[in-house]
Amino acid sequence: MRSEFEAPTWNQIYKMLLNLAEKIRKNGFKPDVIVGVSRGGWPPARVLSDLLGNPNLANVKAEFYLGVAETKGEPALTQPVSTTVSGKRVLVVDEIADTGESLKLVKAHLFERGAAEVKIATIYYKPWSIITPDYYQKKTSNWVIFPWETKETIHKVVKKCREEGKSVEKEMEKLVKAGIAAELVGKFLKEILEEENC
Repeated sequence: MRSEFEAPTWNQIYKMLLNLAEKIRKNGFKPDVIVGVSRGGWPPARVLSDLLGNPNLANVKAEFYLGVAETKGEPALTQPVSTTVSGKRVLVVDEIADTGESLKLVKAHLFERGAAEVKIATIYYKPWSIITPDYYQKKTSNWVIFPWETKETIHKVVKKCREEGKSVEKEMEKLVKAGIAAELVGKFLKEILEEENC
């Protein structure tokens, strides 16, 4: 299991998105539509919609991750883009470019649907990603836990610990050290264990 976690707060993410919006503006890119990659790209796409003054939000869904640092063989597009993009400039927003496979798939899908131009914005970028976003705020090799996926990540960590015979408590300590509030870790761990015993 990857042992290095990074858990940015809502405020830290908002500041990173403010910087991303500024980069997009300075670059002169004015998207006709912002497409959030479901599910992780929804929160940053909504914030960038506000910061860029662009209410034209759409969705696309690509699934790749099974667990912590565990992927399927290839990403699958499970929901096509939810609006017409033909002839439009599109800003694709996701929380992170990890392998880059999902972003590559989404970009190809948008061009297939007739998009005139596609640019990608992510909060984080991993050095091994096959796609370098046009705009990103931070490069990292850590497993990033976003505030909108805290409980889900704790659940995946617990499952992985059990599969590998590792200490759940030690991994929970790492999550707290990474920045997740100890009260939240305790609350979600308790809920997960209660759900399993139902």
